[in-house]
Amino acid sequence: MGQARPTFERRQLGLTLRRLRDEAGKTQQAAADAVGKVRSRIIELEDGKATISQEDLAKLLDCYDVTGEERSTVLELGAQARHRQKRRVYVDHLPDAYQRFADLEASATEINWFETGIIPGLLQSPLYMKAILAECEGVWWEPSTQEGEDRLAFRIERQRRLLDPPDQRIVRIVVTEDALRANMGSTEAMREQLRHILALFKENRDLTVRVLPNDTYGNPVRGTGLWYFGFGDRATPVGYSPAVPGPAIYYDDEADTTAMSRAFYRVWELALSRVESRRFIERVEKELFE
Repeated sequence: MGQARPTFERRQLGLTLRRLRDEAGKTQQAAADAVGKVRSRIIELEDGKATISQEDLAKLLDCYDVTGEERSTVLELGAQARHRQKRRVYVDHLPDAYQRFADLEASATEINWFETGIIPGLLQSPLYMKAILAECEGVWWEPSTQEGEDRLAFRIERQRRLLDPPDQRIVRIVVTEDALRANMGSTEAMREQLRHILALFKENRDLTVRVLPNDTYGNPVRGTGLWYFGFGDRATPVGYSPAVPGPAIYYDDEADTTAMSRAFYRVWELALSRVESRRFIERVEKELFE
């Protein structure tokens, strides 16, 4: 392993290896022993500050009992991490891209999130999640497969990781009014969803939700959405903009992340305050269900 600049590819590899080690119940010292290195090299690797040879990476995966498609994916991540690539965006074409997105998200100290027309994932109630997955089944994946159930379990676990962590993070989410009024699944699902958001206001002080009313002017992210992740002094920011299911596209070029940060904070300033947003959601609930 060699000391390296923490490129996005190396950060993704490091986060993946940290998760696999945790899932295997192995210590960093055990991982170091498996490749014949000192523990500090595993720390550097998991922090995205070191590269690793294909041979040593295979030894780590043996230590973590990683096999099959997942093993092939991590070996490909390792190959990408060993080469400095001149590019403006990073496109994750490999399987299970949603898991690496969650790893990146969980490592952030600051999450800024805007989506239009849909309740963002961290705020979704169980019935709302099921309604979304039901709309996708038979379109983005074959009906009656395990994928829908896996995605539901993944979403629930992702919420747990981010909303109940021992180390708190700053979470800012902007919800659009049309998402609050959408007919997602059933009346019961939408009622549960609105009440779920209101409950989150009370339970999570570090979670700040703001509502962007439909009649707001000046929204620079209209019709799309974006995430902006901050990592304090540990790493440079990363931006992400969603598209239809397919390759995950990330931005870590300073010009791009600066523009994405500016766009998010413009929407944040346009949205109602936390208190006004809570009252707005309460009014929507009464209008729709009383």
